[in-house]
Amino acid sequence: MDQPFHEVRFPLDVALGSRGGPVRRTDIVSLASGAEQRNARWARSRRRYDAGLGVRSLNALHEVIDFFEERRGRLIGFRLHDRMDWKSCPPSGVPTPLDQPLGAGDWERVIFQLRKTYGGAFAPYERPIVKPVAGSVCIAVAGIELVEGEGFECDPATGLVTLATAPDAGALVTAGFAFDTPVRFDVDELDIDLSAFEAGAAPRIPMIEIAP
Repeated sequence: MDQPFHEVRFPLDVALGSRGGPVRRTDIVSLASGAEQRNARWARSRRRYDAGLGVRSLNALHEVIDFFEERRGRLIGFRLHDRMDWKSCPPSGVPTPLDQPLGAGDWERVIFQLRKTYGGAFAPYERPIVKPVAGSVCIAVAGIELVEGEGFECDPATGLVTLATAPDAGALVTAGFAFDTPVRFDVDELDIDLSAFEAGAAPRIPMIEIAP
């Protein structure tokens, strides 16, 4: 069942001051011999954030409370700009249509999921990108860039790319894009001590990535 989600971005000025990153779950069993057995409990990583450090004024705090109430706490998901990871290329670069491979043509397939690959030859990790920034997506087939609206369409709510024509067999489909991370609040209560905030203490505003 689809869970409620608002296609709205968490206040950007607060998000830019947040901290966090990817989290994985690994079970480790130590054997009597001293060896270990390791097992990944999650197939995909999930990102955790705390936006409290980004709140630097009472007006910003009020904006966060307003946003929290409209999302009904943990109930409704939303978009977050992750300043550490928000492009198909390094943060200082400009996305190009050759940045990320999406798959190869087979003369029939026209729908491709945006994705970002982390790592190289050993064990690359493919992360589905489901919240691209509208208007930022560029697509190429066999190295030739397509025109949005003519050669392809991209749904900014799902990250699904639909090509106007199925690529030839083996033709590589690639993409460049900017994206947000789908998250929800990880608490149903914002416990804010105003006196501590005025003394310089950051409130705790935890968020967690919603698994695609």
